[in-house]
Amino acid sequence: MIIALNNKSNLNKEEFISYLNSLKQISTNSTLILCPTYINIPLVDGVLLGSQNVSRTDTGAFTGEVSAKQLKSYDVKYSIVGHSERREYQKETNEDIKEKIIKLQEEGITPILCIGESKVERDNGTYKEVIKEELSILNDIDNSNIIIAYEPIWSIGTGIIPTNEEIIEVFELIKSILPNNKVLYGGSANNDNIDTLKQIDLIDGYLLGGLSLKPDKLQEFLNKLN
Repeated sequence: MIIALNNKSNLNKEEFISYLNSLKQISTNSTLILCPTYINIPLVDGVLLGSQNVSRTDTGAFTGEVSAKQLKSYDVKYSIVGHSERREYQKETNEDIKEKIIKLQEEGITPILCIGESKVERDNGTYKEVIKEELSILNDIDNSNIIIAYEPIWSIGTGIIPTNEEIIEVFELIKSILPNNKVLYGGSANNDNIDTLKQIDLIDGYLLGGLSLKPDKLQEFLNKLN
């Protein structure tokens, strides 16, 4: 199992150092990928490192951007791209995300591509078309090393959990397009629903947000997962 920990915009320096020490004590057979905020990346040691984002530009005169080449210099192995929050708040397009994936691949960093539908798209029945369109950016590039993270946007932070049948339907669609790629689930997985979610054999791991910030709860989650 792959467990990607998305700290989002949380944890100041002192908090992160304490958090990291606790995270190192976690016992699991799963592969943990820590994705802290940019400013905490240099503090990480002893943990597989990912980033929450990457620039679609190269190193140079791009104020506020962090390039794939810079991430590589800090031994970043993975990078989240296309997270629903960036699609919504930073208005990132599928083309933007494709450019980021290409930059990551040039530096040997594994992209974790987030895809998923909104509540409107789920309710009006267009969610399959949305998933296909978001995956279509991979059609003409090497997609062999890309991890997919399915996040039903309508579930994140709402307390609404998709049924296993709804999740299976989307995972089967994704794997029909990318049969050899790992697919993570990122829809508010927690200690209350993991016993149900782990019944789905198609899930190759989880992208965790809020739970990633609580090492004790995370350990409980991983224990249940195993």
